Amino acid sequence: MTTTPSATGAGRPSSAKQSWAEGLTVFAAVMLMIEGILDIMRGIMAIADDDVFLTTPNYVFQFDLTSWGWIHLILGVLALLVAYGLFTGATWSRVAGVVIASLVIIANFLSLPYYPVWSIVAIAISALVIWALCVKRTGTTGP
Repeated sequence: MTTTPSATGAGRPSSAKQSWAEGLTVFAAVMLMIEGILDIMRGIMAIADDDVFLTTPNYVFQFDLTSWGWIHLILGVLALLVAYGLFTGATWSRVAGVVIASLVIIANFLSLPYYPVWSIVAIAISALVIWALCVKRTGTTGP
């Protein structure tokens, strides 16, 4: 018996490809959640004026430590909200995830002199989140 393309499911994504796309979304959600929690902790440390952060005189993008703390605290809370949206499959969360991860990259780049090692790690994590969220979903139509 021969089968037609419609009978074999041509045009529909294979279950392996669909699983791969869903796996990347879950990966992005988990990484964004972890990054959000760590950013919240980093923000609290900076607001509490902890001695973990070094101070750099004559830095072009100089903010006081409390300002950086509030920036990271807010970004961390937003990252947790977006991660929750990714876990629930909300359509807005993919775009919001890319936007939040991009803002986290910018904030960490600007705060490199204050905490260089973690800033580089956070930039790498955010880049992976952006990559995972920008991979074309196999179940969608369009370009």
